[in-house]
Amino acid sequence: MIVNKPLVLTYLYLLIYILLSSGVILYNKWVLSPKYFDFPFPITLTMIHMGFSGAVAFFLIRVFKVVSPVKMTLEIYITCVVPISAFFAASLWFGNTAYLYISVAFIQMLKALMPVATFIMAVMCGTDKARCDVFLNMLLVSVGVVISSYGEIHFNVVGTLYQVTGIFAEALRLVLTQVLLQKKGLTLNPVTSLYYIAPCSFVFLCAPWFVLEKPGMEVSQIQFNFWIFFSNALCALALNFSIFLVIGRTGAVTIRVAGVLKDWILIALSTIIFPESTITGLNIIGYAIALCGVVMYNYLKVKDVRASQVPENISDRIAKDWILEKKSSDTFTPNNCSDNKGGGGGGNISSSDMNVDEEAPLIPSSRLSHFGRAQLSK
Repeated sequence: MIVNKPLVLTYLYLLIYILLSSGVILYNKWVLSPKYFDFPFPITLTMIHMGFSGAVAFFLIRVFKVVSPVKMTLEIYITCVVPISAFFAASLWFGNTAYLYISVAFIQMLKALMPVATFIMAVMCGTDKARCDVFLNMLLVSVGVVISSYGEIHFNVVGTLYQVTGIFAEALRLVLTQVLLQKKGLTLNPVTSLYYIAPCSFVFLCAPWFVLEKPGMEVSQIQFNFWIFFSNALCALALNFSIFLVIGRTGAVTIRVAGVLKDWILIALSTIIFPESTITGLNIIGYAIALCGVVMYNYLKVKDVRASQVPENISDRIAKDWILEKKSSDTFTPNNCSDNKGGGGGGNISSSDMNVDEEAPLIPSSRLSHFGRAQLSK
């Protein structure tokens, strides 16, 4: 039996991504929840992740020179990186705060609204057009989330508002990344993203931390365990790097399927690890409806990407083949050489013109955070 090593390695990376993504979310819930580790300071936890990730990225780029930095000017940093970092910090802040009020399972169900938020922001910013088919998918997702919310036993308005606000902040960050960075011709991989965005996000989080959490930290008795916070930040960093490995070996379809599988696994695991996370039948029905909308949306997006990758239509191909054939006939040698050279020339022409029907292109590096969103902290 012949083992396809690249395929095995790809599935191994996908498994690592699913485990790390689920583990980081469950770990954050355990750290923040008053019933477990009892560290109810989500901004502080996010700042720890940002500081740790930024420091590791600095050493990888400046000290060990594993990755080369991009050409970043002060103008690009102020006009592009700063606003993207602001919304990234907001999405992590609101998303992590939601863990204090609602269950992990319900948070994953609310995250089905991510395509809806991204589509709305993209239309508002002019990067996408309002389409009837996409609108119907978004409506289906919204109805599913509403049904799932109605079936939530421990529904909390504050926690839901925090999570939805974080989703829209992340959606706006993704659109801004596309609008600002791609227009400048910049692409950031996970390491360079951490290097430029993490320190700036850390600075943005300082103001709300000083107002909202610093006074409470001075009054309450805080149990600070170095190894807990170090391992938590390390897992978040490892998750971000695992995304880089997965994106480098798979396409858009595989990534989206893995994300759906991860959500279901996470919902199941959360009910086992956190017994208070009760799931009702209405929860499942609502989430299944929302998931149908998400799957259809993903299908439409992948279909659009594949359509945009078609290099030429049939008439263009016929014209190109005719030109190549004409050039070949113009340089044709005497008849006694046709058996030796004519076939070879024709073979070279056809092989160079072949188009391989590959999977949809890899996710652009400027949109890597969308793949796990709070990959640095969530």
